[in-house]
Amino acid sequence: MADIIELKGFLDEKVKLYNRPSFIEKDPVCIPRAYTKLQDIEISGLFAAVLAWGNRTSIINSSNKIMGWMDHSPHDFIVNHEETDLKRFLHFAHRTYNTTDLLYFIHFLSYHYSIHSSLEDAFVPDTIYKGVNVKEALIHFHNYFFSIEHPERTKKHIATPARNSACKRLNMYLRWMVRKDKCGVDFGLWNKIKPAQLICPLDVHVARVAYRLDLLPTDKADWKNAEYLTQLLKQLDANDPAVYDYALFGLGMAERF
Repeated sequence: MADIIELKGFLDEKVKLYNRPSFIEKDPVCIPRAYTKLQDIEISGLFAAVLAWGNRTSIINSSNKIMGWMDHSPHDFIVNHEETDLKRFLHFAHRTYNTTDLLYFIHFLSYHYSIHSSLEDAFVPDTIYKGVNVKEALIHFHNYFFSIEHPERTKKHIATPARNSACKRLNMYLRWMVRKDKCGVDFGLWNKIKPAQLICPLDVHVARVAYRLDLLPTDKADWKNAEYLTQLLKQLDANDPAVYDYALFGLGMAERF
């Protein structure tokens, strides 16, 4: 394996290149960036993250469509909608995510916000998260998300490390909510989880780049490799390893490394 310290300068430069406001325009994070209210950011961000696979333009269009149907006030819609308001969501489809999944997400969020003021509590029910990384928080979220009556098919849209999934989209969502810096991409609104506990979002593109940089033993995007990569990245920044997601993602998507 490569000496990751030798790559620090190279990766730091790529972070500077991609962790900036210009990144937002064509990334799903532009969806929650349209809002200022905590709950609106949480809800719009969750939909944008869950739909984040495939063409980024399509992801943004599908997310905007849902937000439009919620009158661009997602929290108000979630807590105050009536049954007849749900008709507008019929026939929605984004790849394999369909109306059944969307209606259940709305149902779950309505249930959750009737009890809690923030979606952060869905990941961490305690006052502070004590895990080495977010593995247990992701497992808890999955179990809690499906703790009420649900369609079986929707389970494929909320990943869990318990099945060795890399949980790329949820780790990206947590990066948005937890990471704190001054570059204007991530929000840093949640405080129960520390940036040091985040796992670097790992998809096929990031895994391929990391493998080519000799940072992974295989190019497989699974939980084992996500943890492995994050541990290496902690040698570069122990308090904020997920910041290197920008470098690896940019190399994979923008530069076709």
